[in-house]
Amino acid sequence: MHRHFTVSGFVSIGGRTALHRHPRLGIWLPPGGHIEADEDPLQAVLREVLEESGLAVEILPTGPRFVAEPPAQLPAPAKIGVYDIPKDGSLDELHQHIDFVYFTRPLVADPVLPNDGHDWTWFDAAALDSPEVNADVRELGLAAIAAAG
Repeated sequence: MHRHFTVSGFVSIGGRTALHRHPRLGIWLPPGGHIEADEDPLQAVLREVLEESGLAVEILPTGPRFVAEPPAQLPAPAKIGVYDIPKDGSLDELHQHIDFVYFTRPLVADPVLPNDGHDWTWFDAAALDSPEVNADVRELGLAAIAAAG
């Protein structure tokens, strides 16, 4: 089975997290996408969030860093999920996305989501409880809101 490494970045501030309705899948998701060649997961999530939402973000820590260096360290993702994907733009067969999920916070105090036809919306805890939001997105969204303070 083919496997692709991907990233997702939950962008959260002020008790809410940003999601968009995925144009092909029709489900609410955080910004994210495939990790490109010569890119690490941190570079990929910062790029994907900026490309898709227009927001520059910082990564929220999910645990302590080791003191000893070297080696250099990347922030640990909040979760690494393995998703079965029936097909997408790159493969017309079942494959998997191994998704590094990060929690992020915008670098500006009053971020504005794009109005690009992708239905970008801020979701608070009550909105995440909608049946339109998949269980994993709901759980991670709530955790991201809590992490952002």
